[in-house]
Amino acid sequence: MTPIDDLIKEAIESKKDKKSKLIFILETQGGYIEVAKRIAEVTRHYYQTVEFIVPNYAMSAGTILVMSGDTIYMNYYSVLGPIDPQIDRPSVKGLVPALGYLIQYERLIEKSRKGKLTTAEMVFLTEKFDPAELYRFEQERELSISLLKEWLVKYKFKNWATTSGRRKNVTPKMKASRAAEIARKLNDTDRWHSHSCGITMEILVRDIKLKIEDFGQDNEFDSEIKHYYKLISDYAQRRGHDIVLHAYNKYSGVSLR
Repeated sequence: MTPIDDLIKEAIESKKDKKSKLIFILETQGGYIEVAKRIAEVTRHYYQTVEFIVPNYAMSAGTILVMSGDTIYMNYYSVLGPIDPQIDRPSVKGLVPALGYLIQYERLIEKSRKGKLTTAEMVFLTEKFDPAELYRFEQERELSISLLKEWLVKYKFKNWATTSGRRKNVTPKMKASRAAEIARKLNDTDRWHSHSCGITMEILVRDIKLKIEDFGQDNEFDSEIKHYYKLISDYAQRRGHDIVLHAYNKYSGVSLR
């Protein structure tokens, strides 16, 4: 099966009359952060401006990917997710959220320092946690945070010149500080509780202080997005496709069943 980042690369490279702007309609439950990184590198190699539209959800690595856009479009129903890299574990079928393992390990270590670790927890700590695997989880977490901060400053904030309130001139240091704050909040597992927790546009704007464009405010734009989203979703469902790429009159679908 051809990886999705390769499919996107081939679709973009095959387009002969490329414009300066790419509009990316995204729906994903997340996945490997490295795949999101490669997709962003491809889109940014060919396009000056990249805009993301999220008609439903873009979780985990998808959340990080939309941060590589100049503009993010959502509506009241759209959600992003916490930053929680997905990792393969040999003992578990499918991908698992890395932060869950890291947080649980850190909590057990803290209990151990305080001498409050039970026998059952001691056995769990020694049998279930591999130091090499934990290191890999930590690296995935750091990569996801660093990419989000880099992309926000480089792309999302590139035209941010003055603050919205006091109209102060925005400095590179201010951009970096805001990006770090957004990364910290999206990485706060105690706040979101679950990898699959959907974060609405309202919360992203109000609490995370992330600028989002509400496509629901434009009736024509809203109607076109909903029509396209329903059309492609229904077609993929009829074909039995779980992964879909539709670009430049080219449709590619993959079934995981």
